[in-house]
Amino acid sequence: MHDIRSVRADPTGFDAALARRGLPPASAFLLAADAERRAALTLLQERQARRNMLSRQVAEARRSGAQSAALEAEATSLRSSMETLEAKATQLEEEIRTSLAALPNVLDPDVPDGPDERFNVVLAQHGAPRDLGFAPRQHFELGEALGLMDFAAAAKIAGSRFVVLRGALARLERALGQFMIDLHTREHGYEETAVPLLVNDAAAFGTNNLPKFADDLFRTTDGRWLIPTAEVPLTNLAGGEILPEARLPIRVTALTDCFRAEAGAAGRDTRGMLRQHQFRKVEMVSIAHPERSAAEHERMTQCAESALRLLELPYRRVLLSAGDTGFGAAKTFDLEVWLPGQQAWREISSCSNCRDFQARRMNARYRPADGRSPAFVHTLNGSGVAVGRALIAVMENHQQADGAILIPPVLWPYMGGLERIPGPVP
Repeated sequence: MHDIRSVRADPTGFDAALARRGLPPASAFLLAADAERRAALTLLQERQARRNMLSRQVAEARRSGAQSAALEAEATSLRSSMETLEAKATQLEEEIRTSLAALPNVLDPDVPDGPDERFNVVLAQHGAPRDLGFAPRQHFELGEALGLMDFAAAAKIAGSRFVVLRGALARLERALGQFMIDLHTREHGYEETAVPLLVNDAAAFGTNNLPKFADDLFRTTDGRWLIPTAEVPLTNLAGGEILPEARLPIRVTALTDCFRAEAGAAGRDTRGMLRQHQFRKVEMVSIAHPERSAAEHERMTQCAESALRLLELPYRRVLLSAGDTGFGAAKTFDLEVWLPGQQAWREISSCSNCRDFQARRMNARYRPADGRSPAFVHTLNGSGVAVGRALIAVMENHQQADGAILIPPVLWPYMGGLERIPGPVP
């Protein structure tokens, strides 16, 4: 959410920031509406002062027995015009707020220009795609051959973009989630948090899911929303709060089911588990001091990277371009894992610094230790990582020629000591 004062201070810069996102200028409309609103408020104040004066004059006239009818008529007229002005100011304020809420965050200067993912910049790569010595299969080919990944059964129950996992693959998915939540709580200082999977309008608005992305969400019959990621409830824990500066940063994490309508993904990744309506994810959220959010962003990304290294997966860090950076983010690092079956790098984690964009929407502030007025916190979120995509990556990178899947050693304790899912019986 933007502050109209920042538009007033630098309308040219504000429009330039929108242009980086491929959007038309908005400052002229916003400033015109703001000027009209402020003029209405000024006139309202003037008429309120006049009405107060008239009230005193009416009271004095009544005490002295003088005529007050003209004064009372003017006061009545002023009250009517004041109500009109107040309604006008309120309407203009709502128009400005609605317009500002529809505009994306200002991008960090480091974000490369460009309209889409073709302009993303690969910053680093860890590990190289391995030569498996045979033609690698995709995860759904491996899972279906094992009889442990069933899309037909899921479609019978729920429709497309769902899956039923069985046996060792169901346990492997559970192991991945438990491993990652343990990693981030034991090693990285995040507090494990159990959160609601349903949220209200205010929470969805606070993390910029509403109003722009309503079509990507599932809504319940009582008006609540199924969470697309635990970022929504975790970040909103700070909503409406004034936190002591000494409490920052606050680091929380959760392993939850997530739900996405995938309204804009028609025809994309229709086979397999890459794009599901329901999936699990470990989410990391930080509520940070504005001066330290850049360092917190780097730290969070490294936490996500550590999970991929321990799973022995080749990955690379990518800085997203202007056109590929999410609506609420000022800067985003994606982690892309190598999938041998697709012969492609695919996103498995996205770590974003939203700065004060979400904090303004949810009124999340901190009180500086030096006694200054409360200021907005910075919010950050990152996948630590997506469990379903981690399952895909483990299956494809650790597959064997006979269709078996080796379990990374870090997962053995979560698999009851199982080190290998045997290949299908001939």
